[in-house]
Amino acid sequence: MTQVPQHASGAGDRRAAAPARKPGVSVAVRNYALVPVPRLSLDVVARRSGLHPDLVRRLVTLGLVDATRDAGGELWFEPTAPATLARIQRLRAGLPLNYASLGLVLDLLDRINELESALRRSNAGSRSDESWI
Repeated sequence: MTQVPQHASGAGDRRAAAPARKPGVSVAVRNYALVPVPRLSLDVVARRSGLHPDLVRRLVTLGLVDATRDAGGELWFEPTAPATLARIQRLRAGLPLNYASLGLVLDLLDRINELESALRRSNAGSRSDESWI
């Protein structure tokens, strides 16, 4: 077995040399969260969705939005809650239904979405040009 020698100049080393710093140049270092915020408070969700906190509480009671309670009884939401509330508001504006009835509509729309995704996955392996989606 023949070995290729490594050059002393570091040609085999994949690390790049650090660029030389110019005098008088300042570098600002900022820290950003690498993971999303795991939960949102009621006030944040209400503000982001443009709804009154009492209406958000009512939608939680109706089961339209998922929330958890901490030891102090405060509501905490997933980061997707404002988008869910916007979806509920769009459906409420477009359909002559009350909020309780929208739960059924949301469940049906989610089920349709799951079925369409499953159909797309099953058709992805076939070479059929008759896809209707």
